[in-house]
Amino acid sequence: MSDTQPNNQANQDLQLLLAILPEDVRERLGAHGQEDNLLEVVMDLGRRPTARYTDGEITLREEEVSQNEIDQVVNGIGDFDDDNRAGIARTLHRISGIRNRRAQVVGLTCRVGRAVYGTVDIIQDIIEDGYSVLLLGRPGVGKTTMLREMARILAEKKRVVIVDTSNEIGGDGDIPHRAVGRARRMQVPRPSHQHETMIEAVENHNPEVIVIDEIGREREAAAARTINERGVQLIGTAHGNSLENLLLNPTLSDLVGGIESVTLSDEEARRRGTQKTVLERRSPPTFDVLIELQDRNSLIVHPDVTFSVDAMLRGQPLEVEQRSRDE
Repeated sequence: MSDTQPNNQANQDLQLLLAILPEDVRERLGAHGQEDNLLEVVMDLGRRPTARYTDGEITLREEEVSQNEIDQVVNGIGDFDDDNRAGIARTLHRISGIRNRRAQVVGLTCRVGRAVYGTVDIIQDIIEDGYSVLLLGRPGVGKTTMLREMARILAEKKRVVIVDTSNEIGGDGDIPHRAVGRARRMQVPRPSHQHETMIEAVENHNPEVIVIDEIGREREAAAARTINERGVQLIGTAHGNSLENLLLNPTLSDLVGGIESVTLSDEEARRRGTQKTVLERRSPPTFDVLIELQDRNSLIVHPDVTFSVDAMLRGQPLEVEQRSRDE
């Protein structure tokens, strides 16, 4: 793929998002420039519209947003899903709505979605070795972007199925965005049914790899374990910034083995130099490797989740790899 092809596609995709915005907002964005750095446009009823960039935020006009303008944007994108998200067909953009008590949309976050290439070079050795990998990091740090490219690279040699709950990996519409390459994509009727689609993907489509964004519920964690036990490579993201806070999350801790309270014998407690009651890992982790994204160019790799969890629970030093990419 040439360097110009992704850039041209990104520009075409951005124009589709800008086209649904009010004309004066669109003109102000064009006059400001920096379209490559645009993250999102926010329109809230009775407030001035703003644009957020990688280096800050600007006000797009002094006039407040009207209900008519919000309605026009909503009419331009169609229906929202159960999670109050909508998209534009064959793009990666995401429009999220805020509703009042009467279910009327009174606020919009129009987030720019881009296919970014070259994000996984610093972990390519990990994903190509067949390990199941879990990505953690704060919102907006680039987890989904990296997940999308991992799916594309793996699909060049393996059967990859994406379980795309919010259509953020493969984009909106029935035809996946070209950024996922040969990977197949299963859409999810409702976010609460994500775990069912995960199991359906394994049972019906014979994947070698399953890619899943935003594992956030206990049933999804259980489905991930079932998939792992069937020998399918898992690539996913979960809510959490670090291994430590994931381990302390009772809903998702099973992804890294979970924890339980164990009473040791007097002899074992003396040998370890601990109290008799300690916390230990409950079961093997679902994921082999865990990656904490610190920003778009640096991350921390836990190459052996089993070792990291056990060391953390025993207060021992962790063996992690700090990796970074030159900007």
